[in-house]
Amino acid sequence: MPESNAFSQTLALFTPIHKDGYKFVAGAIAVTVIAFLLSSILGLLCLAATIVITFFFRDPQRVVPSREGLIVAPADGTIISIGTASAPQELGFGGEPRTRISIFLSVLDVHVTRAPAGGRIEASVYRPGMHYNAAAAEAPALNESHAFAIETKDAVRLGVVLVAGTVARRIVTPVKEGDAVEAGERLGIIRFGSRVDIYLPSSPPPPLLVAEGQRTVAGETVIADLGLIGERRVFRRI
Repeated sequence: MPESNAFSQTLALFTPIHKDGYKFVAGAIAVTVIAFLLSSILGLLCLAATIVITFFFRDPQRVVPSREGLIVAPADGTIISIGTASAPQELGFGGEPRTRISIFLSVLDVHVTRAPAGGRIEASVYRPGMHYNAAAAEAPALNESHAFAIETKDAVRLGVVLVAGTVARRIVTPVKEGDAVEAGERLGIIRFGSRVDIYLPSSPPPPLLVAEGQRTVAGETVIADLGLIGERRVFRRI
């Protein structure tokens, strides 16, 4: 059993990369080869940069819970805030406040984002903007972003907003309005540091299963359960 675990952990290091990263990795490899022809030190520096770029674009497989009513995290990262806010107007949710969970992605996190629940993409709206620190309170309103409205088969409407940050300069997503998505399906990728906000249903608001400061795994961490009846989960720090 220990050998099997060690093998699995070693295999996990060789994670596939997102197709959007192919050109970056290929370019970095080409530069590294040229650099080694000029100088071994320069080549080693470029090799290190190539490894970092490859690491950033990794796209691991995830084991997604399939029970109806579960809402999973749309991104890897740390929950920096849980509060109440109105979803972006372009999603058509009206001005009614909703529970918003904000997840911050550092440059070390996987930046492939995923659908929090299965359903239909009602809206997919890109908005150009600034590139302030993604963790700042004003980032969702001012930064470049791409917002999605997802309606589940039970007519539950969720909002997911990908927000670019100081280093992140582009949001790439292949899904469009009218597309059907499954829970945990890839929505896109945000390049180099960012934030993802998810707006939960407002009536009734589901009890939350996560807390501020908690780490999330996209497609795997359950953040809320629409079928759960009871009080919000209580947490403690140890």
